[in-house]
Amino acid sequence: MMQIIERYFDGFNAGDVDAMLACLSEDVAHHVNEGQVRTGRAAFGDFCAHMNRCYKETLSDMVILTNPSGTRAAAEYVVNGSYRVTDAGLPEARGQSYRLPAGSFFDVRDGQITRVTTYYNLADWVRQVSS
Repeated sequence: MMQIIERYFDGFNAGDVDAMLACLSEDVAHHVNEGQVRTGRAAFGDFCAHMNRCYKETLSDMVILTNPSGTRAAAEYVVNGSYRVTDAGLPEARGQSYRLPAGSFFDVRDGQITRVTTYYNLADWVRQVSS
């Protein structure tokens, strides 16, 4: 089970949305930090396209934990990013760099990720890109 989570994050760090999507179930539930739940692989792909337009991010210092039954996982990491294009409702983008601790939580069924929940401190991010 840890392999599917590692493949998901390898895809993220490579900027390979298709590799990430291949790890997800068709009906994946994507719980976005401070946002609405998106359902389905297509909606997840749309979210990734938006994020890749506005931000350039890689993840470091990754720690992945799984439960004994292989149905749930958690990952803690640092987001190393650049804010490239202004995102609606957020400060103006000027190529600001940021470094932000974050975490993701997963449900896994039949070798595919069925839930992705991501958390980070939005106020910390806003402070970093506003200075």
